[in-house]
Amino acid sequence: MKKLDVEVMYDFICPWCWIGGEKLRLAMSETGSETDIKLVFIPYELNPGMPAKGLNRKEYRSAKFGSWARSQAMDSQVAEAGRDVGLDFHYECVERTPNTLAAHRLVWMLQQSYPVSTLVENIFRAYFSVGQDVGDVAVLTELAVTAGFDRAEIDTFLSGSDGTDEVRTIEAGAIDRGVNSVPTVKIGNDIVSGAQSVALFRQLLEKNLKSHSVPL
Repeated sequence: MKKLDVEVMYDFICPWCWIGGEKLRLAMSETGSETDIKLVFIPYELNPGMPAKGLNRKEYRSAKFGSWARSQAMDSQVAEAGRDVGLDFHYECVERTPNTLAAHRLVWMLQQSYPVSTLVENIFRAYFSVGQDVGDVAVLTELAVTAGFDRAEIDTFLSGSDGTDEVRTIEAGAIDRGVNSVPTVKIGNDIVSGAQSVALFRQLLEKNLKSHSVPL
C-alpha cells in the first residue's frame, strides 16, 4: 500500500514543535503505524531575519516578551508540558537563540533521499536539553553524523548555500496555504494546529490510515 503522507511544519526554536512532534510519535507508536507513514518535514522559520550567528537568548527574549522574568515563566510552563511526554528542557543551558536556516537546509537536503526523523530529534534535543547552538554548522555536522549520515556529504553541503532558495520557497508556500503558526501537522486532509493531545493525533491517524488504501 502507498504510505500516508504526514506533513510536519516546524521550527527548531519552537519548543511546542518538539512537544507536538513527540506526541505525534507516541500516537504513531500506539497505532503501530510507523511503517505506514511517510513523515515530511516542512520548514517554517519563526525568525527569518535572525542574524546568522543568532542572538543572546536572555537579551532577545527579554526584549521580545517585555522582561526576562516573563520569559522564564513561559519557559517553566513549556518545561512542565515537555516532562508530561518525557522530554527534558534545560533552558538554563541555552545561551543563544539561533538562526535555523542551516538546520532547515540540512533537513530539506537529506530528506530528498533518507528518513530524517532521528536527525530532527537530535537537533531539537541538542538545543533544548543540552543548550548547543544549532545554528552552528559544526554542531549540525556532528548531529547529522550521530544520526548516521556521511560527514563529507554534510560538510560539502553546509559549506555552501544550496537549499536556501528551496527552503524559502517551501516556507512561502506554507504561508500561502494559510499556515501562520507552528507546529502545524497535516494528516491526510486533516490539519492540526498546535501541540495537541496524543489522543487526537491517534484518532486522526487511525481515520486517515483506514481511508488511505490506494495500492501501489
